[in-house]
Amino acid sequence: MCELFHKFMMGLRDFVKDYFLGFWDYETPKVMVVKNKTLGVIYRGVQFLVITYFIWYVFISEKAYQESETRPESSVYTLMKGTAVHGDDILDTVEYVRPSEGGDVISTILRREVTYDQKQGTCAEHFMVANANCTRDSDCVQGEVDFDGHGRRTGRCVQYYNHTFKTCEIQTWCPIERYAVVREPALVEAINFTVFIRNSIHFPGFKVLRGNIKDISNPKEMRRFLNKCHYDKETEPYCPNFRLGYIAAQAREDFSELCKTGGVIGVFINWNCNLDLDYSYCQPTYSFRRLDLRKDQASSGYYYRFAKYYSREGVESRTLIKAYGIRLDVIVHGHAGKFSPIPTIISTVTAMTSVAICTIICDWIMLTFIDKNEVYSDRKFDEVIKEPTVPKAPELGFINSYGSNHSDLSDGVQL
Repeated sequence: MCELFHKFMMGLRDFVKDYFLGFWDYETPKVMVVKNKTLGVIYRGVQFLVITYFIWYVFISEKAYQESETRPESSVYTLMKGTAVHGDDILDTVEYVRPSEGGDVISTILRREVTYDQKQGTCAEHFMVANANCTRDSDCVQGEVDFDGHGRRTGRCVQYYNHTFKTCEIQTWCPIERYAVVREPALVEAINFTVFIRNSIHFPGFKVLRGNIKDISNPKEMRRFLNKCHYDKETEPYCPNFRLGYIAAQAREDFSELCKTGGVIGVFINWNCNLDLDYSYCQPTYSFRRLDLRKDQASSGYYYRFAKYYSREGVESRTLIKAYGIRLDVIVHGHAGKFSPIPTIISTVTAMTSVAICTIICDWIMLTFIDKNEVYSDRKFDEVIKEPTVPKAPELGFINSYGSNHSDLSDGVQL
């Protein structure tokens, strides 16, 4: 056991000694010209790919020579415009727009399901609710609340409105929505409604403030422009008015289908600004996409409920409205870049360093696949050790002194 421990310690000592002595060795690359066309083609090909990658993708596409800012400060204000005729009624923005004050989310009602004149009282539960059908009072548990139902059960079994069968009686707003609802036709005129979207964006790092509305100094001309223009990518890129029909078409949605089920559409405003150019080229681009999932019909679409309360003969009543519509979520992304020497130096040094990968790849190919007889490896790796020199016998030379007390060893003495 002691002998094994002694051998282990001796081996460990030799390893540490060799590592310590080898740590102070100096390695320098050796230039060796290999006359091999295959290896030369591979070397130049890899060089071309690396250089092309850095020039085209890193410097031109990604603009690695710029200092960038990707978290701008942004403000969004929205406003819906339009008037619709619904039967004998004229609907304005107060009737069909939520919320009325605007923001980065705005919705418009396209279709309504209305339950009129509801009052607090007792009435029959809907027959499609679980365990709601009954034949006697004992089938209904007093005080039970079914969260898929419409209210709290009284314990009585009553006739289901004008039908012959019976369901459990509940305490709730009567008549219940699923029985008395009136489905109104869709507001097809909403396809021509316009959405005013005002967006301002600030890049604090570069102190640049931009807006998506055309800069017109005259207030009258500005109002005239905003009242008449509609956004067009080519002709009116600075117009903030968007037709609902245009938004639905850009999102590849059928507007008539949206009137039935509703939907959530994202309005993406993208600011990609190259501040090396004039700031007037910093313009927004718009894209539109449906955000709610359409695969699951139970959770797709967009709708919400609200009520209008009033008092009739001293009894509180309400009109319940289930509204289907389009909700617009305005989402702003921003990226700005400007030339800076620091990222330029870093990217340039990275590119020059990456070219060395070509040599590493070709060395590996040469020593692994081409050097079968170890011809290249014998010449590529050399170990140089400084050997002690044998002193030579001194040779006599002449020391010439031309009127000086000092001698010039470089002329008279062989060095």
